[in-house]
Amino acid sequence: MRKILLLSIVIITGLVFIGRLFYLQIYDTSFQKLSENNAINIIYDYPQRGYMFDRNGVLLVSNQPSYDVMVIPREVKPLDTLEFCDLLKISKENFTTILKKARAYSPRIPSPFIPQLNKEEYAYLSEKMHKYEGFYIQKRSLREYSVNHSANVLGFIAEVNNAIIKKDPYYQIGELIGKQGIEKQYEQVLRGVKGVKYIQKDRFNRDIGPFKEGLFDTLPERGKDITLTIDAELQAYGEALFINKRGGIVAIEPSSGEILALVSAPYYDPSLLVGRERSRNYTKLYYDSIAKPTYDRGLNGEYPPGSPFKALTALIGLQENVIDAKETVYCSEGYRYGRGKILGCHLHKNSLAMAGGIANSCNTYFCVVYKRIIEKYPSPQEGIDNWRQHLSSFGLGDYVGIDMPSGRRGNIPSSNYYNKIYDYPNRKWYAAATISNAIGQGEVLLTPMQMASFTAAIANRGFFYKPHLIKNIHEVDTIPSKYKVKKRTTIDPQHFEPVIEGMNDVYNYGTATSLKIPDIEICGKTGTAENYTKIDGKRVQLTDHSVFIAFAPKDNPKIAISVFVENGYWGSRWAGRIASLMIEKYLKGTITRTDMENVVLQGSLEAEYAKPLSSEPFKINQ
Repeated sequence: MRKILLLSIVIITGLVFIGRLFYLQIYDTSFQKLSENNAINIIYDYPQRGYMFDRNGVLLVSNQPSYDVMVIPREVKPLDTLEFCDLLKISKENFTTILKKARAYSPRIPSPFIPQLNKEEYAYLSEKMHKYEGFYIQKRSLREYSVNHSANVLGFIAEVNNAIIKKDPYYQIGELIGKQGIEKQYEQVLRGVKGVKYIQKDRFNRDIGPFKEGLFDTLPERGKDITLTIDAELQAYGEALFINKRGGIVAIEPSSGEILALVSAPYYDPSLLVGRERSRNYTKLYYDSIAKPTYDRGLNGEYPPGSPFKALTALIGLQENVIDAKETVYCSEGYRYGRGKILGCHLHKNSLAMAGGIANSCNTYFCVVYKRIIEKYPSPQEGIDNWRQHLSSFGLGDYVGIDMPSGRRGNIPSSNYYNKIYDYPNRKWYAAATISNAIGQGEVLLTPMQMASFTAAIANRGFFYKPHLIKNIHEVDTIPSKYKVKKRTTIDPQHFEPVIEGMNDVYNYGTATSLKIPDIEICGKTGTAENYTKIDGKRVQLTDHSVFIAFAPKDNPKIAISVFVENGYWGSRWAGRIASLMIEKYLKGTITRTDMENVVLQGSLEAEYAKPLSSEPFKINQ
C-alpha cells in the first residue's frame, strides 16, 4: 500500500507539472505577448482624413502636415534637459510633468510629448533629435480650412481622452478624433484606417528591421471624402449678415430636406482650433458665457416661436373643421379672456378672414381658432393632446433627426404638463389658461431648425424630409435611407393653400411689405417673441426677439428658411430683412435690394446686448 501511495503521489505531481507547463507554453500566450512587446516596436501610420466639400464642389476642409514629438519613457536616457526644453520652448517643470504623465500611461508605449509642430518647428528639431534617446518625431495630418466660416457645421478634431480610449480601443493616447459637428458625426467615415508597422529590436534595444519581414504590417486607408449639402457662398453671406448680432439661420431645400445654410452667431474662424494654440483658443471660446460662440443656436436654442406659429394654428383649425378660410373674426386691438385679461394686438383692418389674419398677424383671430380647437373635445386635456398630436406630425416637440451630434427637442406641452401646473384634479383648467399657445408664446418652444423644417412642410403642402447635412459619401453608393423617407403631416393637402395665400399676402400688403424682392414671389410670416429671464428670482422682460419664416418661390419652392435674432425687436426689423436677402442670394446669386442689405450689414445690436434690462412691456405680437 505504501508503494502504491508513494507512486500515486509522484504520478499526480508529475501530471500537475506537465499540465501547468502545457498551459503556460501552449495555451496561455500572455508571456509570449509580453516578450513580443519587449522585442517589437509598434509604429502606427496615420491616414489622411477625408476632405469636405460643399454642394457645389467647393473645398471646405483638407489636411496639412503636422509633427508630434513622441516619447517612450523606458527608453529615455540622461539628457541635457535645459537644452531640450529650450528647443521645444517649454519649461523644465513642464518637461517633468509631461514625462511623468507619459510614464503613468505606459513606460513602453509611445506617448505624445509635444504635439502638433508646424513645418518650420519640425525642420529645426529634426536635425537635433538624434541626441535625445527615447524621443522621436512622428508625422500626422491636421485639418486645413479653405473657408473662415461654418465652424459650427464642420466641427474640429482634438486628442482623445481616457474615457474615449476605454470606450473604443481603436484609439491610443495622443490620437485625434472628431469633436462636434460633421467631424464628430462622421468620424468613422472621415478618419480612415491607420496602418501598423512592427519593428523588431535586438537585446540592446536597437531596431533590426521589420518583424517577420513585414508579414503583419498593414498600410493605412485614407478617410473617405464627403460632400455636404451646405452652399458655402450662402453660408458665408448668412454669417456676414449676422455681424454684431446673435441668433441663427436655418435654410432648407424643401424637396429634399438638404440644409443649405446653418448659421449660428456669434461664430468663430474654424482655423482657431488647429495647432498648438487649439486648446487655449477653445478654452477662451467655450468659457465666453455671454456671446457663447461655441453654442449652436440653430440646433440648441429653444425659443418661443412667436407669430410664425400662427400658420400651424390655422392649419390645425382647418383640419379640425372648427373654422373655414372665409369666416371672418373681429378684433378690437386684443383678445379678451378670463377675468379682465387681454392679449393685445395692433391696429389693423377689420374684420379678417384667414388670409388677412395671417397677413396682418392678428392675435385675436388665432386665439379664437385655438380656443375652438381645444374646446371641440369633451375636456381640455383631450383637446390639448389632439392639438399636440398634429404638431408632432411636423416633427415638433422632438429632435427632428438632423445628422449632427447636438440638438434640442423644444417643447410642445401636453395635458399631463398642464395637469401638474394647475394641480388637476384639485383645480380645473380650460382653454383660456393656455391661450398664449395660439400665437407661439406660453409654454411652446422651438429651435430655429424645427421652425425651418415646419416651414418646408408648409412649402411642400403637407410633407417634409428629415433635415440633413450629408449629400454624398465618396465611394459609397448612397446616404442613409432615413433621409429619403417622405414624412407626412396629419393635415390634408388642400388645407395648405389658404395658409400659403396668407403667407404670400404678408409680402403683398401685410407686415413684410417693405421686404419685397423683385421678381421673387415669397411666402413669409413675421414674428415678435417675448423674451424673459430671471434676475434675483424675479421674472424680468427683456427686449423682444425678431423672428421670421419664409419660403420661395410660392410654387415649386427651392428654399425654406427660418431666422431668429435675439433682442431684435420685431420680425420685419432684422429677421425678415435677413431672410429676404438670403432668399434672393440663393435664387438669384446677386442682391438687388442693396438698400436693405446695407441696413443689415451696418446694423448692430451690441448696444442691446449690453443692456441689463428692457423696461418696455410687450404689447404687440406680429
